[in-house]
Amino acid sequence: MRDFSIYTVSILNLLITVTYCWLLYKKRIKPALAMWIFFTIAVAMSLITYMAKDNYGFLDNILNTTDIVLAVTVSIAIAIYGDKSSKFTRFDKGCLIGVLIIVLFWIITQNHLVTNICIQGILVIAYFPVIKRLFESKENTEPFSVWIAMLIAPCISLISSKGILATVYSVRAIICISILLMLMIRIEIISNTKH
Repeated sequence: MRDFSIYTVSILNLLITVTYCWLLYKKRIKPALAMWIFFTIAVAMSLITYMAKDNYGFLDNILNTTDIVLAVTVSIAIAIYGDKSSKFTRFDKGCLIGVLIIVLFWIITQNHLVTNICIQGILVIAYFPVIKRLFESKENTEPFSVWIAMLIAPCISLISSKGILATVYSVRAIICISILLMLMIRIEIISNTKH
């Protein structure tokens, strides 16, 4: 089951990355650059502190490991192909300050456990720009297929996760993505009732 989990999560995240970048290139989606930059910083710090806290390897938290590739690739694609609404707003900059404070805390204290838990907070904050955008928008700017796959990946990753921090990482992802999907459904319902 461990191998199944590792391979499935890796393949899912690869497919998510390719699909998301393709949809972005074709201008079918308008993702928030800030969210993906926060996500990149946070998943990297999460994996660093996870591995530093205990003697775990990359495959012991496969979702976190493959999320780094996903986040970096999507961030670069948004920076290249994103539209003006994908750029940083004042709200995004405020969120970035929060992210940098937690990173600074880790640099100073080297407290891996507390920092990792705070990073889960960063990963929640990373959703704020897209949540804000979904509340303000009259159209859904995010692809259901990608976010549903992103919900399935952490569910499967729980099979191979080692340690409480890997479990916390996956459960946090499940909760955040579920909220995002509910907001996307809300927009679809509102837009369909107006037509």
